[in-house]
Amino acid sequence: MRAMILAAGRGERMRPLTDTVPKPLLPAGGKPLIVWHIERLARAGLRDIVVNHAWLGARIEEALGDGSRWDVRLRYSAEPTALETAGGIRQALPLLGGEPFLVINGDIWTDWDPALAQAAAADLSRQDHLAWLVLVANPAHHPAGDFRLAPSGQVQDGEPRLTFAGIGVYQPALFAGLPAGEPARLAPLLRTAMAAGRAGGMRHDGRWTDVGTPRRLADLDASLQ
Repeated sequence: MRAMILAAGRGERMRPLTDTVPKPLLPAGGKPLIVWHIERLARAGLRDIVVNHAWLGARIEEALGDGSRWDVRLRYSAEPTALETAGGIRQALPLLGGEPFLVINGDIWTDWDPALAQAAAADLSRQDHLAWLVLVANPAHHPAGDFRLAPSGQVQDGEPRLTFAGIGVYQPALFAGLPAGEPARLAPLLRTAMAAGRAGGMRHDGRWTDVGTPRRLADLDASLQ
């Protein structure tokens, strides 16, 4: 199973930190945010990893190389300008193959186990779903949440809402209708899949942080030291 780490965002809310350092390379607990993901993916046996990038992308490639120091293979999907989440995934489809793949936002920190993605991928194929999402309790900065997790495990566009963790397993077909090289948001695709009853997921009650501001980064760093 292949995985993708989303690392193309400009990180406007993290400025001035991201004026010279791409957000995924910002350190927390003694290592860059993206390295936490790479290490967890490697431990889970997901060793074929795609990283997209735009802003200061060359810095990301220089810092991570081919991934051999973590015993993984890193490949890069360069975007001249950020294509947003769905557009970036669509651009990287040739590197992700024809089977379900895992996608993780590069600007989160979590103890969620990527090994769970293997079973999620099997569920996608068995149930003819297009998406499987990890949801978390709504944080203070996002109290309204995003999607409902039904007792059946279906993810729906309804109440009560949980927050999308920025972790999902997707069928390539979810993005097949998008033109390559054009920006596209993920939420409309997910809502279309939900309306068709083709989205599932789970709730993660462990640690999760959306590292979206310098304050949250500092708090995370302190908690990991």
